[in-house]
Amino acid sequence: MEMLRATYGADEDDAEDSAAAPPVVGSRSSSGSSRSKADSGNGRSNIERRDPLPPPPLDLLQSPNVLDFSSTTQGSRIRSFPHVEGNYALHVYIPVVIPTTMKMPVALFVKRIASMVPGLYAVDIDCPLAELCSDDLKLEQMLLGREFHVSLGRTVPIKVHQIDSIVAMLRQKFQSQRRYRVEFNKWDVFVNDEQTRSFLALEILGGGLSEITKQIHIVDVIYRLHGLPEFYKNPRPHISLLWGLGDVSDRLKQGIEEIDRSYKNASLLSCGGHIFACNTSGIECKIVQHPAFLCS
Repeated sequence: MEMLRATYGADEDDAEDSAAAPPVVGSRSSSGSSRSKADSGNGRSNIERRDPLPPPPLDLLQSPNVLDFSSTTQGSRIRSFPHVEGNYALHVYIPVVIPTTMKMPVALFVKRIASMVPGLYAVDIDCPLAELCSDDLKLEQMLLGREFHVSLGRTVPIKVHQIDSIVAMLRQKFQSQRRYRVEFNKWDVFVNDEQTRSFLALEILGGGLSEITKQIHIVDVIYRLHGLPEFYKNPRPHISLLWGLGDVSDRLKQGIEEIDRSYKNASLLSCGGHIFACNTSGIECKIVQHPAFLCS
């Protein structure tokens, strides 16, 4: 069974930009060239003295894709690394869809959290959670009906010449992998490395944990060969559903504990001790904005 699926491509604008020749700074006009020749005839080298250029404005030194979260009031999806012309963002992950039968208990939990911790957003679509909770259909379709992911590696910047090598190695390593069952057992909170976002997530503690851990190791080896940062030392596979600005982990954890006490772990857990379970559908990676199907 083919386990690795991959496609990728560059934006047309990038291709056009790279095709355009940059202007030549300090080039001389034809009249300047004639004068230089005349001067050289007198045995002198005409070296033009120019005044140094003033320093650029400070705002030009700031990458347009790096946001200051201290002044951010709306949800905005950004990378944790600055954009560099010619780089591509790579992410390897397992796609996950919440089963239809388990959307209702998850929706109840999300609504309770929204009432306890204001200012949360839906992951990826960056829609305010309060807006989604006001419409059950919108909550089910826009938040719970979308595809989530279990990361197998960090989202990292790569060069264009690395793409083929990375995808080929991923395909080779994952082509013999088989699908397996994954169990999401616990609500928990994660904070990104920059302490700019907190995430409400469902963590995998039972079925599928050993298989995912092995696959993370495979991705780590490939990342290491390409000089890319490896995953966390003690990975905790999960899917993130909601996020909030800054480190609001204490408030989120307190909300989880209160909900668990009120429900007594009954209405939010299915039989078997997990919140929901599903079968993996393959492994994918995303390069820029193009999904790369690695395995199925």
